[in-house]
Amino acid sequence: MLYDSIVQMYNKFRLLSYRALFQKVREKAGSLSATEAFSVDVINLLGEPTVTQFADYLGISQPNATYKANCLAAKGYLEKISGPQDRRECRLRLSEKFKNYYEGNMSEIKEAVSSLKGAFTGEELNTAARVLDCLLEKL
Repeated sequence: MLYDSIVQMYNKFRLLSYRALFQKVREKAGSLSATEAFSVDVINLLGEPTVTQFADYLGISQPNATYKANCLAAKGYLEKISGPQDRRECRLRLSEKFKNYYEGNMSEIKEAVSSLKGAFTGEELNTAARVLDCLLEKL
């Protein structure tokens, strides 16, 4: 039962994410393609990875990852930050443009979580949070 609920929640999050993604993808100059939108989301989830870490995580070549990062930087969705000791190391930092885009996608989740406060006690919500934290640790 818990497994089924978690799978359903995971699928719902994916659907919400895809809907938000495709609402942002437009056929005009400067907009993100679907591949670019997925790429910038992966960079967000990895938390300022290097280009190498981004490439390794997706299983793509370093030149391909560099190309994707350059396209996203040209469109204003990320900044490439050189390392302080090794100028060849490049971290990918998301820009305010991405953060504004991302925050809009989280509003449905924030509203849903807020609505739980009236339906459950604080203790029940704390227990649910502990279960989810434990699950996240295991994953």
